[in-house]
Amino acid sequence: MRLSVALGQWPDRPAGEAVRTARIADHHGYPEVWVSERGGHDVFALATAIGLRTSRITVTAGPLTPGARDPAAIATGVASVAELTGRRVDLALGTAWPPAGGGHGAATALRESAAALRPLLAVREPGPELTIAACGPEEVRVAAEAGRMVITMFTPAVAARLITDLRLLSRTTRVAAWVTAAVDPGEAALRQLRRSVAPFVAAPGYREMFAEAGFADVVAYADVAPGPDTVAEAIPEALLESVALLGDSVEIMDRLDAYAEAGLDEVALVPVSTDDDPCGEATLKALAG
Repeated sequence: MRLSVALGQWPDRPAGEAVRTARIADHHGYPEVWVSERGGHDVFALATAIGLRTSRITVTAGPLTPGARDPAAIATGVASVAELTGRRVDLALGTAWPPAGGGHGAATALRESAAALRPLLAVREPGPELTIAACGPEEVRVAAEAGRMVITMFTPAVAARLITDLRLLSRTTRVAAWVTAAVDPGEAALRQLRRSVAPFVAAPGYREMFAEAGFADVVAYADVAPGPDTVAEAIPEALLESVALLGDSVEIMDRLDAYAEAGLDEVALVPVSTDDDPCGEATLKALAG
């Protein structure tokens, strides 16, 4: 199973860490870095900065939310990054984080955006590969028409169900998952993870997943808790382990095997960044190769 790197958004970390993380990924031989809209930078500006400061890594811009930019602007952005950096640039489209969207209307917008983008992207030779972010069956149907589907923060069991749905529609679409990772995490890393997971515990789709994984009590508490900080304090490490790669490198490799058995072709590591491991460098080094 291929490992790539996705740039996360970690509270209280310097804004320039995204480029540094991409450079670390490039140095350690990861083939691809994903640059999403969650990092506080314009996606195409950040992708250009990364392309100019790395030597060979492929950049995937996105997932970009349908409707945030019109298809012509997206195609121009991808082409501009590729021309300015001399690097291959691919594109991911969709809402990677279900609480921010989802449902029939979102899937319809996703399908329409993908259809409008395909001829615009095909102008370049070779054209950028299009990846579709999926968080439910409607988005999976859109992804079946693309070269790759990406899913975010799911347990291997839920990932397996989404992939089963995809395989009924397409045998050739590859599947990637963004999975947060921290090798030998300390308290700072676990605190970052709890803060990032807390808003999702009671969200539609995620609440059922966490309950199925054995954390119905945490979901019930999140329904009545006064805010995400309170929820974060109640999240046990076992819940984090259900959707993240935590432990020493051997334990993480075992966890990756579970994702491979679910049918994934690729895991995009989202390395936790703290003062103990700035930019996730130790994590990326430990899991390289």
